[in-house]
Amino acid sequence: MDDTAVWKIPPAEIEERSFAIIDQEAGQHGWEPAAWTVVRRLVHTSADFDYVKDTVISPGAVEAGVAAIRGGPLILTDTKMALSGVNRSNLASWNAELLCLVDDERVVRAAGETSSTRAQAAVDVAFQEHVTAGRPTIWAVGNAPTALYRLMERLRADPALPEPALVVGLPVGFVNAFESKRDLAASGIRHFITNLSRKGGSNVAAATINALAKLALQAQA
Repeated sequence: MDDTAVWKIPPAEIEERSFAIIDQEAGQHGWEPAAWTVVRRLVHTSADFDYVKDTVISPGAVEAGVAAIRGGPLILTDTKMALSGVNRSNLASWNAELLCLVDDERVVRAAGETSSTRAQAAVDVAFQEHVTAGRPTIWAVGNAPTALYRLMERLRADPALPEPALVVGLPVGFVNAFESKRDLAASGIRHFITNLSRKGGSNVAAATINALAKLALQAQA
């Protein structure tokens, strides 16, 4: 018997079988289909079913994210890992721009001068140099609570700033990760996707964008 036949499975079949397992084990989860596409992708990426009960999606957030992607968005990530995890080919139809500023020289300088994190300083540079009125913007935060807090602070302080089309707030960790997501859910930002736990990460932030891009492609078909 050739044992390799057990594990030599085409990639598309692996994903299909994985989703079938997730659907079966999640049971009656209560998510509507589009939102479940996102939540299921989080479970698939992390192998963690806690996302089924801990994820919070504001009303209209999935639809807003899909519309933003189809509008040629600026997608800002807090880490290069999140940036590299986004499937660019699924975004190519809409000329989306993906950007991570943590290594930008202005960010590095500002972080040093203010003793802040680069992720926090990157939010300021993004607003100064890249975020413009009329272009949909998606923020994907998977690592740094400081980025999420600074984003909320800037938006609260200056109502004239362009409102994000969507905030994906999924920072991971023990210091202010849960708190930043709790505060995002209560912040008044209209469209957000987050989870109320310490869990998160760049991988699930990227997975959220990928799920929305898949939905956008399905809407186009």
